[in-house]
Amino acid sequence: MNVVLMGPPGVGKGTQARYLTRDQGLVHISTGDMLRLAVTTGTPLGRKVAKVMTTGELVSDDLMMELVRERIQQPDAAGGWLLDGFPRTEAQAEGLAEMLGQIGQTIDTVLIIMAPNEVIIDRLTSRVTCRVCGKIMHRKELSPDRPGACPACGAEKDPVTDGPAVFHRDDDKERTIRRRLDVFAQQTLAAAGILEKRFRSVRIQGTGTPDEVAAEVADALE
Repeated sequence: MNVVLMGPPGVGKGTQARYLTRDQGLVHISTGDMLRLAVTTGTPLGRKVAKVMTTGELVSDDLMMELVRERIQQPDAAGGWLLDGFPRTEAQAEGLAEMLGQIGQTIDTVLIIMAPNEVIIDRLTSRVTCRVCGKIMHRKELSPDRPGACPACGAEKDPVTDGPAVFHRDDDKERTIRRRLDVFAQQTLAAAGILEKRFRSVRIQGTGTPDEVAAEVADALE
């Protein structure tokens, strides 16, 4: 089974991707994973990617399409893949559909997880991260007596900055979130619309708990 997972930032795609790879045996392929893998393997394509990334430029649609083509044809993806974070634009969606036709593959289901903007903003602005162990959590998980301490690893201070272990990331601040949601609405939703016309697609509300959303995803895939 080949699945494309789409949705706005903060809707819970990462959690659902972990569930899907665990429960469905799919290989999780994200754009970040593809870029890192290409660079570390040192293939001709990987060297092209590395050259672009070292200059600080964005990887072009054509190069991203080459990466996707190469990755989904690797042996570990033969049993099914989950494409996460791609496509993001109409051009990428058109290119993905064309490329899959060329290599004799298809998308069995496009999963689009949605939630109202205000729900996402509330969710992300309440999110904090531990500088030491990297755990992402809700503010309510913190101890009122030790608000800068991480409940997961127990760290109270960041050994590098000597500041609190737990902090609020810049990309979880409201202005940044609204900008990212605007980009999703203007670009990625249009890409989703193109895939919806060509492949079986299901829109799921991501306002429930992770387990509730996972149950809806499982029903959609059945």
